[in-house]
Amino acid sequence: MISINNISFHFGGRTLYEDASLHIKPKSRIGLIGQNGTGKSTLLRIIDGEYRVDGGEVSMSNEVSIGFLNQDLLSYESDESIVHVAMMAFAEALKIQHELEEVLHQMEHEYTDALLDRMTKLQERFEALDGYSLQAKAEEILEGLGFSTAELQRPLRTFSGGWRMRVMLAKLLLQKPSLLMLDEPTNHLDLPSIKWVESYLQSYEGAIIVVSHDRYFLDRVVTSIVEVSGMQLNLYSGNYSFYEEEKALRSSIQKGAFENQQAKIRQTERFIERFKAKASKARQVQSRVKALEKLDLIDDVVDETARINFKFNFKTQPGRHVLHLDHISKAYGSLQILKSTTARIERGDKIALIGANGKGKSTLLRITAGTESLDGKRELGHNVRMSFYAQHQLESLDVNADMLEELKSSGTDKNEMELRSILGCFLFSNEDVFKKIKVLSGGEKSRVALAKVLISEANFLLLDEPTNHLDYVSVNILIQALQQYEGTYLVVSHDRHFISQIANKIWYIEDQEVKEYPGTYDEYDLWMSRREKEEKANPGSPKPKSEPVQTKEQPAVASQELQKAKKQLEQLELQIQKQEDQLKSIEKELSEQGLKNDRNSLETLSKKHSTLQKEVQQLHKNWEELAETIMTLEEGHS
Repeated sequence: MISINNISFHFGGRTLYEDASLHIKPKSRIGLIGQNGTGKSTLLRIIDGEYRVDGGEVSMSNEVSIGFLNQDLLSYESDESIVHVAMMAFAEALKIQHELEEVLHQMEHEYTDALLDRMTKLQERFEALDGYSLQAKAEEILEGLGFSTAELQRPLRTFSGGWRMRVMLAKLLLQKPSLLMLDEPTNHLDLPSIKWVESYLQSYEGAIIVVSHDRYFLDRVVTSIVEVSGMQLNLYSGNYSFYEEEKALRSSIQKGAFENQQAKIRQTERFIERFKAKASKARQVQSRVKALEKLDLIDDVVDETARINFKFNFKTQPGRHVLHLDHISKAYGSLQILKSTTARIERGDKIALIGANGKGKSTLLRITAGTESLDGKRELGHNVRMSFYAQHQLESLDVNADMLEELKSSGTDKNEMELRSILGCFLFSNEDVFKKIKVLSGGEKSRVALAKVLISEANFLLLDEPTNHLDYVSVNILIQALQQYEGTYLVVSHDRHFISQIANKIWYIEDQEVKEYPGTYDEYDLWMSRREKEEKANPGSPKPKSEPVQTKEQPAVASQELQKAKKQLEQLELQIQKQEDQLKSIEKELSEQGLKNDRNSLETLSKKHSTLQKEVQQLHKNWEELAETIMTLEEGHS
């Protein structure tokens, strides 16, 4: 499908690729990995045609269509609704729909055979494109990516960059290109959305190339790994777990070959040195000299698995109770985030706070930090010293300071040698420590900010998405640092590998309450999977408990009001079913009349279909609002 043959590419004086090759087949499912700066995103732009190679060639068949999700799409704005933006994937169908509306409008004032004939042809093409179900497909994907039904009609410009990226991802998935290229898609998704995308991509019919640092995601989506290393594209036929095993094996073989060759070189050099002055051995010496000159040298294995051994101390030990949140409530206008929930953090807790966006994770983190207003009581424990890391705090770094100066400004009493050692743990060595903050990449700034947090001598850390913009090596460093950290922390993250390595408790927000699973992420994931299966098998049964942080009684709600709402819901369901049956009947008639070329019937049926479709959409909206009301009443009544 696409052949990359011996390409060379230089960027800003650096060589990113030299004689690199890769062949992408129609059903390829490739995970593209490598350290930051090695050229992963650049390769995607080369394939997309944005960059031209300096040598070699990239060839593809004319039938290949490419969909590219990249960070540039964050800046895309539109006053159209997100469902309309997503449906722009169906350009031809939308154009035909618009033309149909224009024809119907014209026919209200001017009824001619020519207009009717045009409408018939447009109707036939619209049906061939499955036009009547396109909006339902767009809504299904948007809701899978975390949008509520009520949000589908909101303008794109009212959403943040991360949510806009989800809309652009939905558009690409609806287009179904023959090659789908995704650059760090999980950076903008929460856990439920990541799992939905995993499931979707597993059955995707085209080829996929994914740049991602999410190992769990790669294990579930890709069937081969391409590592960008040494200016080459190194292929491993398997998922990420297979890549780790295979790379270790290849490295072991290469290391053995390198050491054997070096031993032979040393032996040859000793022979040359010993006999170079003897005339009788001159011929043999020259032969060995020429052999050395022609030798194809084997490279030594570069150890890319950074290891740190630094103890992050704090002078003050906190008391047993680090934080107590007592009957905390938080709302933004009519949106209730937390409602009379209680939570407690004890010394030594390593907590990962996970779940869908919009449930209140960042709000809870800010409440914990004491930077968010609330109803209820927040009580910090004795001798607790807190340090808070969040992405927006990268902006608070002094851009005119160098890294060493920035760490000194954190108030630590560590000397320069100790600080250089810490920066070395975060992959900054030698003269790197004198680089100004303003010249650093986003990932490098993140590492500096994380180093500042970890040397702050705080005994309680709050970390909001600390792995964003970090490559594998940097994430591994952070994992090791937190595993060695003897204090307490609360981490918000959607990186499953990361939280599986650093957390001994899982927090999640459900029904506006903070709940706790007392175990690792892998144990929690298994428990949650079983719970979801039980709920599907026994709908309406009580949710299994995971050891919630707290339970509370809701105000009693009259049983009569609940029964009345349930009766209204049943009536709505009957009405929706009746209207949907009518829609199907009209769509069947439209198809039949189109074939018969019955122009009068076609015009009448088209108008009736449009009106009925709007009524069904409104009935669904009413059903969802009433269902939410019933859930609230049932919680209060239980």
